[in-house]
Amino acid sequence: MTNNEHLFDKALDVWIKQLPQIKDVIEMIPITWENPLLNHSKIEFDEELGNARERWRRFAPYLQTAFPELHRTNGVIDSNLQKINNMKQYLANHYQVNITGELYMKCDHQLPIAGSVKARGGIYEVLTYAEKIGFQHNMLSIDDPYSVLNEPRFKQLFSNYTIGVGSTGNLALSIGIISAKLGFKVNVYMSMDAKQWKKDLLRNKGVHVHECSGDFSDAVKYGRIRTSLAPNGYFVDDENSKDLFYGYSTAAFHLQKQLNNKGIQVDHHHPLYVYLPCGVGGAPSGISAGLKGIFGSHVHCYFAEPTHAPAVLLGLMTNKLDKVCVQDFGIDGRTEADGLAVGRPSAFAIKKIQSLIDGIYTMDDDELFKLLSLLFDSENIAIEPSAAASLLGPVEIARRESIPKKTTHVVWATGGSFVPREEMLDFYEKGKLLLNLN
Repeated sequence: MTNNEHLFDKALDVWIKQLPQIKDVIEMIPITWENPLLNHSKIEFDEELGNARERWRRFAPYLQTAFPELHRTNGVIDSNLQKINNMKQYLANHYQVNITGELYMKCDHQLPIAGSVKARGGIYEVLTYAEKIGFQHNMLSIDDPYSVLNEPRFKQLFSNYTIGVGSTGNLALSIGIISAKLGFKVNVYMSMDAKQWKKDLLRNKGVHVHECSGDFSDAVKYGRIRTSLAPNGYFVDDENSKDLFYGYSTAAFHLQKQLNNKGIQVDHHHPLYVYLPCGVGGAPSGISAGLKGIFGSHVHCYFAEPTHAPAVLLGLMTNKLDKVCVQDFGIDGRTEADGLAVGRPSAFAIKKIQSLIDGIYTMDDDELFKLLSLLFDSENIAIEPSAAASLLGPVEIARRESIPKKTTHVVWATGGSFVPREEMLDFYEKGKLLLNLN
């Protein structure tokens, strides 16, 4: 045993004594953890968030012309907020709980261009980089109509640059699709958990896909090194990126507008509960930061992680943040929820939300498939297993606390619309089988 291993074992003994729930986490037993460091005071928006809103506004004309699916929204990337009260009843019946309030789904599984929540962060970071290059070469100014980026001269410019990213799948789709559209050379480094159809889709878009034998962190590490060797290489670092974080955070303003349009109040007597699937933590952390900045203590944000990949949970529970990974605790990091198959949290994101999120719950893979099937039967909505993690949130809250009758629950559906029909049918049938076994 090395000295570092000995020190870690001693620390683990202390954690088990001080944190009774950590033993269940190590044994991969589902838990709900409430964050003892939660700060209920309203956070202040920083300059970066304002910059992100403005950058999206500047790029809207380009996105509208480059992607036909964005014509209807004038270049805005957003999804519907849909009431799913049939699902609320299905959840109540299946789990034998009383869910107070109304249940809505933020349908990021239908986000245009990339079909997942990663369209918000991944596309934003690539656009930020493209803008920087345009400025540096005096080919773009902040006052230009950004639709000029469709011109061949910009594709020629961007072809001199290489973008790399390590991913379990969905981030690779968003980075690959927007980078190829702009004209960048792009390489994605996919972990062993990545689905074959995602690799095939990227290759069809002209993206170079490199398959790695390790997990998410290994793919990131390999991709980071390879990209650093490329001339004019730029690596989208899911473990450390502030641009990803701020790209995700602007989703909070879209949700606020949708709640207002539906006449939904958010205050002390009308709390908002939001449930977000969590892998490396960038997307749920960015969204939560935006929501806390708008609604303060009136919004409660819970992350959902697989029992086999509770990366953010362990980082927060131990207060070691990104300095520990699930494998340190003998957890394998393997899950059917490929977007959540992460061993170590984002260093940037976890620091941002250490005192900001309300809690985290974990769940077995079987539960993901059951929830996926229940959702399709109740609402005719198809999402991927990773996204289904959000659906257990209202159940966990109902089991633990009494909340006001005028509560609004929002489950965040993070991906699914790009999943091939045959694979989605397999997910559904697996869930039905598991439900029938109960």
